[in-house]
Amino acid sequence: MGELNLQYRGKDKTTDVLSFPQIKQFEQLEQFERFELSPIPLGDIVINLHQAKRQAKEHGLSFYDEITWLLIHGLLHLLGYDHEKNKYHARKMREMEKELLGAKK
Repeated sequence: MGELNLQYRGKDKTTDVLSFPQIKQFEQLEQFERFELSPIPLGDIVINLHQAKRQAKEHGLSFYDEITWLLIHGLLHLLGYDHEKNKYHARKMREMEKELLGAKK
């Protein structure tokens, strides 16, 4: 995971989740609106299971709950959310995570 993070994000450290969008910007999805019933490939999500296991203990969550949170986090990145832009975007992304999880983390 560290190698992927370095190669694709230029960050020389491991991470818990990476998202690789198939469509560069979510706005480009408008071209798919006429195919409302067709699946839209957003991209790929890679979850570091070893990191997730460690984080689950740190967060007081089950491994399953941590994986669920990471999957939602990765999905939101594919949809255009970016917590690294600024505090406002970080707060909006965290609020959406909580809404989708149905509980506070």
